[in-house]
Amino acid sequence: MKPAFTSPAASTPDELQVALGQRLRHLRLRRDLDQLQTAAKAGISEKALRNLEAGRGSNVGTLLRVLKALDALDSLDALAPSPTVSPMALLKQAHAPQRVSRRRKKADAGLS
Repeated sequence: MKPAFTSPAASTPDELQVALGQRLRHLRLRRDLDQLQTAAKAGISEKALRNLEAGRGSNVGTLLRVLKALDALDSLDALAPSPTVSPMALLKQAHAPQRVSRRRKKADAGLS
């Protein structure tokens, strides 16, 4: 069973990092890879992978390398989906102003 992410408001960043690391570990094990193989495939040290899986001080670059090594980069679509444009948004965009107008000062309003 994969660890569940709880409500982000109820979790600290450290707790979320641990949960993410546990999910990566489960994914790696489902792919039948050990840490040494995965680290080599990702181009990182085994210690960096252990730290990531333990939720201890990793970085986005390490996360992306491991996701790529596990053939799981498509999971980023769930994290940050590509924006889509709706037909209604296109209609509104056609009539959008080309620039922002400034408010006139009272003194300027009398001159016009």
